[in-house]
Amino acid sequence: MKKIRVLIIDDSALVRDILSKGLSADSGLEVVGTAPDVFAGRDLIVKLKPDVITLDIEMPRMDGVEFLKRLMPQYPLPVVVVSSLTQRGKQITIQALEAGAVDVVPKPASDVARGLNDMMVELRTKVKIASTANVSHWKNRKFDIDEIKKKDASASSTALAESTDKVIAIGASTGGTEAIRKVISSLPPTIPGIVIVQHMPKGFTKTFADRLNEVSYMQVKEAEDGDRIVNGRVLIAPGDYHMKVYRSGGQYKVQVLEGDKVNGHRPSVDVLMHSVAESVASNALGVILTGMGNDGASGLKAMREAGAKTIGQNQATSVVYGMPKVAFDIGAVEFQLPLDDISNAIIKTVK
Repeated sequence: MKKIRVLIIDDSALVRDILSKGLSADSGLEVVGTAPDVFAGRDLIVKLKPDVITLDIEMPRMDGVEFLKRLMPQYPLPVVVVSSLTQRGKQITIQALEAGAVDVVPKPASDVARGLNDMMVELRTKVKIASTANVSHWKNRKFDIDEIKKKDASASSTALAESTDKVIAIGASTGGTEAIRKVISSLPPTIPGIVIVQHMPKGFTKTFADRLNEVSYMQVKEAEDGDRIVNGRVLIAPGDYHMKVYRSGGQYKVQVLEGDKVNGHRPSVDVLMHSVAESVASNALGVILTGMGNDGASGLKAMREAGAKTIGQNQATSVVYGMPKVAFDIGAVEFQLPLDDISNAIIKTVK
């Protein structure tokens, strides 16, 4: 079996050594090179042709985000960001995901010995997933500051109605941050309330929600227990908690709770969507986007069986066609669409 060829870019010699040894411990991975900065990394990419890059994003001379904006349009490659949990680290990580990185692994903030072991397990898994990612759509992509629309205060003035009679549930994993941004930033402020599970490490979901809030016509926030689902609001499940929807009188609310991982994840798309099927039924719309694995498939099917409309992202536009494929194969998806068509489909469906 062909090994996955990995290039490590990190300005710390110690971190390069730790990552190299940790990744090489997996017989399916081969570290073909390491680089102390993105300039050396660029030369090694051309020379070694790696399958996946691990990238530190806080580096001198040129940070990882600027590097990605230059790399991806010319030489699109799956990139896994290895990021600190500092506030700047979280913010720049979200920007890196917008610039083409497919996933993120946080550096341990405390209990470094145990944290390093957990980080390497996660990194090895995500490098393998990244090796299957389709990043070809970044070829010749131009990064225009106007591409990411800013929230228009006048446009959002009609948002946050007193209640919502419909609920939109969205689930995603690998490649999902960019897919969600595309969908959410194209929706009007009067859209019914939206609940989202995006597989993302603890500590990054609030930064992700804040970034979405900047580019959306709606209010986007990390969900808190008891938050109401109302028109014009998007609630993102926190990075290490499940999120469920329930009905309280004439209102829909979210419950944020701990619990065992489901399908290897917490938050789990299945947990969210099963609760929507039970509490919202035919007044719901379910959307499954890019991601590895099967999380969300059974929940989306339960939603469809309860009378909800369901949408799945198609293979051609998915970074990883795993979750949408499983959902489609078991009959959970009513409409399978390219990413660029999903926002319009949501708008038409909820009218």
